[in-house]
Amino acid sequence: MDRSQEVMAGRKKGANTSSSEYICPECGSTVFHDDLARGERVCGGCGLVLSDRRIDTGAEWRAFSAEESDARSRVGAPLRYTIHDKGLSTMIDWRDQDMSGRKLSPTRRSEIYRLRKWQIRSRVHSSLDRNLAQAMNELERLASQLQIPSQIRELAALLYRKSIQNKLVRGRSIEAMVAATIYAACRIRSKPRPLDEVADASRVSRKKLGQCYRLLLRSLNLKVPLSNPVDYIGRFISELSLSSRVQLRTIELLERGRDFGLTIGRDPLGLAAAAIYIASIMLDERRTQREIAEVARVTEVTVRNRYKELVQKLGIDTLSIS
Repeated sequence: MDRSQEVMAGRKKGANTSSSEYICPECGSTVFHDDLARGERVCGGCGLVLSDRRIDTGAEWRAFSAEESDARSRVGAPLRYTIHDKGLSTMIDWRDQDMSGRKLSPTRRSEIYRLRKWQIRSRVHSSLDRNLAQAMNELERLASQLQIPSQIRELAALLYRKSIQNKLVRGRSIEAMVAATIYAACRIRSKPRPLDEVADASRVSRKKLGQCYRLLLRSLNLKVPLSNPVDYIGRFISELSLSSRVQLRTIELLERGRDFGLTIGRDPLGLAAAAIYIASIMLDERRTQREIAEVARVTEVTVRNRYKELVQKLGIDTLSIS
């Protein structure tokens, strides 16, 4: 048996096994290394050359910078869930110019106008496309107002598409479902936003938003981590114009409070606000309870109650921070 027959015999046997999966005929290893410069596939265990006629599937051109690589790439933009057609369809520009920048003739301009009109109609031709188009516009508006990162926007758009597949949108407000997906995406990515903040920006009631969010959890089997007060600290500190020293001290207070079990059964927003209040006083960057309560979207009574619990359980001297 020659070497090529041994290599073919070294392939995994089975009806469901692809031809690219190998077992080394010498040592039985399944770890291989592809040397693209020599076109060889080498066993990682014993060094046996299994193939010396590998095909280089990379680009045939060279690039010495990221800009040059992007300019020479032959692929388009990646798929985006925030676009109702995922960015696969073409767009006819609104400017009546050719590729050289010259203005089109009146006859050509009227022809392009008709083509543009029918192209828009073909992009949104079904009720599902119309629903997605309206929902993605609302998602972009809401995410822009809340300053949501692009990664969380993509996750929210994916959750909305799954809700359409499970027929959760039928009979419900598009604005409420979009707001619920954004709230859920922020919770999943550990960048939570207060429910009241999302409700105010989405122009739907807090009750309706909560109902849609619970519906998503039940129907899509979402695994949402428990809300942690530390996740709110960075944004609250930034809005209150406090220093990083206050942020580190606040996180330290919350971690100590978690060891005493103070985070169990308490609103994370109230705990975060109370810890910021204590840390700002300890480091002489005092903020009033009203200012902190407005940023955290809780009441001053909640801030005072959580403040008393933290001071009592952590043994903080009230005279030193008064």
